[in-house]
Amino acid sequence: MAEKMTAGAIFASAHGFLPGNSGDENRVALQKLFDIGGHIVVDKAGKYDICGTAYIGSDTTLEFVSGAVLRRVPSGTGDGAAIMNKGAEAREYDENIVIRGMTLECNGVDISREHENIVGANAHVVFFYTKHTKIENFTCLDLPAHGFCIQICTFEDSLVENVHVEGMKDAVHYGPGKHFVLRNGIFRTFDDPVALNANDYAVANPEMGWIEDGLIENCSDLDQPETTGFFCRLLAGAWCGWRAGMMIRNSDTVVSGGRMYRAKMPPDGKEYISLNPPTHERGAAVVDGITWVMTQNKNVTDSCGCRNITFRNILLEKHRPTAFCFHFDNDVFSHSYYPYADAPVQTGIVLENIKMMASVPFLVRATTPVGKLSLVNSDVGNTKLRFADRGVPGIVYPPVELEMRGCKITGDVTVSAVEGRKVFLREKDNDTENGELNTDGEVIIK
Repeated sequence: MAEKMTAGAIFASAHGFLPGNSGDENRVALQKLFDIGGHIVVDKAGKYDICGTAYIGSDTTLEFVSGAVLRRVPSGTGDGAAIMNKGAEAREYDENIVIRGMTLECNGVDISREHENIVGANAHVVFFYTKHTKIENFTCLDLPAHGFCIQICTFEDSLVENVHVEGMKDAVHYGPGKHFVLRNGIFRTFDDPVALNANDYAVANPEMGWIEDGLIENCSDLDQPETTGFFCRLLAGAWCGWRAGMMIRNSDTVVSGGRMYRAKMPPDGKEYISLNPPTHERGAAVVDGITWVMTQNKNVTDSCGCRNITFRNILLEKHRPTAFCFHFDNDVFSHSYYPYADAPVQTGIVLENIKMMASVPFLVRATTPVGKLSLVNSDVGNTKLRFADRGVPGIVYPPVELEMRGCKITGDVTVSAVEGRKVFLREKDNDTENGELNTDGEVIIK
């Protein structure tokens, strides 16, 4: 390892970051190292207890030698992220951050405390407002039930490579951003291994916006006896400007005064009448009995989704009801489409070399508008590509341009569209010797 260290590397042990220290001692030492910046090397094997959050800044690399483990210990006052970038609270970009070789042991510590000014930062490692970041050779095998493992939101140019996450919640959870690669992932999670949540619960993403120009490749969804969620959730949203008398539910979004606000209320399905607009510039405020969180005053938009993203070499070993879900939430936890808003079209999605090794009733299920979708060189059987209706008034569904090319179909595969949706299917060079490609609804083969 020493031969690989660059000149000028800072050795953590020389600055008091040591196995055997208390969680508070190591947090203080790590923060001092982050304040110095540069290339920090955790140079001794062992378990490093850490309590609370350490904030990493621009132009900083945190590298772990083999056998060095970052182990969370409870703070006693509730726990947020173990590591977060410094600019997150002020919503100012940090650049050129690298975390390499980290083994994170959650040790039963879950996310149990919201950040005061970043509602929705809900992971053990949080990058919020970052550019040019890398997380490489990362392992976490005991992810608890409430917090995501890695959360990347409002970003540009992100690489997550060689990552192994097992546990209960989302492994890698993206919010809005562009130009990203997730490569060489091994996942065994109860919830979504990969979440592309352009929209999300009011407590699960600090900002909303488009996720675009990405590559997710060489990833495995390992088997597990229990499950919820999808291999990948592509979660979209649409909302409108505030108006007097509008009905509001938990997690509804409005645009008011050039800012975006979200209703953060109990998940009980109750509706509220909004008579006065939210106007506060930061944090949360109660207006007409509605707790509004100021979500963003930059990149203000009225819709979001996913576009121009390729999934390549994906192994589906786990039985999930749906593998890839193009989704609008509509339940007590999240209401991502406000009636009659302009619905976003999720498009430019490529599924290449997808291998189904387990029962997956729906390879694709979409309740959002979908533009162009390609399934290429994939091995599938006994599954459906289902284009459904979310059942909320006002959604306009343009025709889907679906391409199926070079696929090996080893069972009954059905492309279906509900009433009101249309699919133009272009199929070429598919092997149906041991299976059959069927259509249901208004699916027109070109």
